[in-house]
Amino acid sequence: MIRTPSELVIDEEGNVALPLGLLAEAGLNPGDRVLAYSDGDGRLVLRRYADAVEDLVEHGHL
Repeated sequence: MIRTPSELVIDEEGNVALPLGLLAEAGLNPGDRVLAYSDGDGRLVLRRYADAVEDLVEHGHL
């Protein structure tokens, strides 16, 4: 399902504030651990830490 995107600004230190509604839609909460990685030109991905580690274990990468 495609949701309405939120326009964000990267500040001078490289930080981005994520709206609470966006986090809620993704099932994330303030304080949750996430992994971030680049998925190509202009695309970043955030994954819940536990989910990302579980995927790595299932595929024999850990």
